[in-house]
Amino acid sequence: MNILSMLWKNLWGGNRTTLFPARPTVSKGYRGLVQFDPALCSGCAICKFRCTARAIEFKAGKGEFTWSYDPGQCTFCGRCVEGCAEHALKEGHAEHALSQESAPPPIYLHIGELKNAYTVKRKTTVKPAVKPDASPAVGAPAPNAATGGTQ
Repeated sequence: MNILSMLWKNLWGGNRTTLFPARPTVSKGYRGLVQFDPALCSGCAICKFRCTARAIEFKAGKGEFTWSYDPGQCTFCGRCVEGCAEHALKEGHAEHALSQESAPPPIYLHIGELKNAYTVKRKTTVKPAVKPDASPAVGAPAPNAATGGTQ
C-alpha cells in the first residue's frame, strides 16, 4: 500500500474509535478504598506484610508508629483487611467519586499524591498485678509429700 494513500485514509476517513464515556464505570470486583481506624490499630504491621502491592507502609518508633496507605498503588485485593485481627482496616464499599455523576473525577499529577499517613501512639498494655503464692497459714498442718494430703 502506498504511504500517501494510507495517510489520506487516516486523515480524512473519520473516527475509527469510539469515545470513552465521561466517567469510567466501576467494575463489579471493586471492593473499595481501604479505610483505617487508628483507634483500633495495635501496630502489629500484619497489614504491611500481607499487602502484595506494597501500598501500605509501616514505620515503628519509640512509643508511636506511622501507618500510610497509597490508593494509587493499591490493587484492592482485600488481603490487608482479612489479616487485621483488630478490625482497624475496612474496605469502603461505597463507589468511588469516579462513578458519581455530580463529582468530577479526582486528578493527581504526581506519584503518591493520594497517599494518606497516620501517626499513632502505641497502646500500653496493662499487666495484671502478680499475686504472691498462697502459703499455708501459720499453725496449719504441712502437706505430706508422699500422700499429697495433710498429716
